[in-house]
Amino acid sequence: MLVNLTFYYGKILTCAIILMFLGSDKMQKPNMIEAQKRGHLKTKVLTNDYNIPSDMQSYGVNKKYYIETYGCQMNVHDSEAVKAILEDMSFTNTKDLSAADLIIINTCAIRENAHNKVFGKLGQLKNLKKNNPNIMIGLCGCMAQEEVVIDLLFKKYQWLDFVFGTHNIYKLPFILKEAITKGELVVEVWSKEGNIIENIPFKRDSNYKAWVNIMYGCDNFCTYCIVPYVRGRQRSRRPNYIMDEVQELIKAGYKEITLLGQNVNSYGRDFIDQNYDFADLLTDISKTDIDRIRFVTSNPWDFTDKMIEVIKNNKNIMPYIHLPIQSGSNKILKLMGRRYTKEDYIELFNKIKSNIKNVSISTDIIVGFPGETEEDFQETLALVNELKFDFAFTFVYSPREGTAAIKLKDNVSEDEKKERLYQLNKLINKYALANNQKYLLQTVKVLIEKQDVKTGLLTGYTETNKLTYCKGDLSDIGKIVLVQINKVKTWSLYGERNF
Repeated sequence: MLVNLTFYYGKILTCAIILMFLGSDKMQKPNMIEAQKRGHLKTKVLTNDYNIPSDMQSYGVNKKYYIETYGCQMNVHDSEAVKAILEDMSFTNTKDLSAADLIIINTCAIRENAHNKVFGKLGQLKNLKKNNPNIMIGLCGCMAQEEVVIDLLFKKYQWLDFVFGTHNIYKLPFILKEAITKGELVVEVWSKEGNIIENIPFKRDSNYKAWVNIMYGCDNFCTYCIVPYVRGRQRSRRPNYIMDEVQELIKAGYKEITLLGQNVNSYGRDFIDQNYDFADLLTDISKTDIDRIRFVTSNPWDFTDKMIEVIKNNKNIMPYIHLPIQSGSNKILKLMGRRYTKEDYIELFNKIKSNIKNVSISTDIIVGFPGETEEDFQETLALVNELKFDFAFTFVYSPREGTAAIKLKDNVSEDEKKERLYQLNKLINKYALANNQKYLLQTVKVLIEKQDVKTGLLTGYTETNKLTYCKGDLSDIGKIVLVQINKVKTWSLYGERNF
């Protein structure tokens, strides 16, 4: 009996220690079960939650920060917020990793390849930390929201100083302060539905083009996608905050904005006090003096006729649409949890093409999804042959822990996946070049962004999002100019400034 009691109380003590560790203010761990829950909580809009403790406002004096970003436009824009917050703490930016006093890796969780790159980078940083223990190194972003990643970090990367997720970027000054004070790994990652934090600053990478978040999170739960788990439920920003941000960008001289959301078409569906959707937002922004409006990403099942009309009737909404199809097989689309058929997609594609003049359309395609047969893959190739996309982002299926697709039997060998990707890319390249050839000897409007270091040519993008190189004057940077195209390649146009 004594032995049994000793064992019993020993187990209680062990559990208590674990709970103390997990529940301490040192660590808030993500939980994938909690991350997939969707309740009916009203989204709070918080306007005063970003602040910097007085003792951290000058912490970065004579210190430099380095940030490396992996992933999508959302991650890039998150890094712009991180930069601004650090500069509010008096840090200065450096592009030299070895010169940094603070290093932050902003991560992507969408594909296994992104994971591998980050862990490879952490291996490099471990040696840097070993040689200079005073360097502060942190990890943030989507990978930080994955429970399995945090478990791995605690097993193999205890030398890190801090980890935070996608919901609490604005808390960085407090997280950094805690890491400095404790001198040990601090993890603060929230698994919750999420609020909206307004008035976070941004240190934008460009003086001419800007990202503008219109919403956060996603409720679609495509079976292959980790985003709804790592970014929380859908939360649409109130229109007045978006419009204020756009007006500030116009006053600052910005020429182009890109509206960001995991599925911008579903913007406003979570509003309970007003009937206001993405087409309404596009209409209101188009009435401002901004020269160019873009948006990503659009989901086919939410792309309405009302949206098409708004884009068609407003010249400052650019005729470029990214419209992910993912597969040309209805069987695979169903397994992916995509709520449309290929016939639905083709009908929408043709409607967009027939209504919006000179529109270019790009897409996303995944090959090697569990259950994909050669016949399914051939259906994807047939769809590409029919629609002739301007370009496409193509991927081999990457299993993500916690998603529904992880439970499906992966019946496609790695060699088959690579061969299918090769065949698909060959076809995509063919039509990308064919679409670009239509621009030969045409005059197009290009927003000049910079001078290319290798060629000395100016570079920018057309209204249809074609990368363009041209001869011109450095004074053209930041302007929308006319360029006559005299040469085309698969992924770019070349021309001369037309005066």
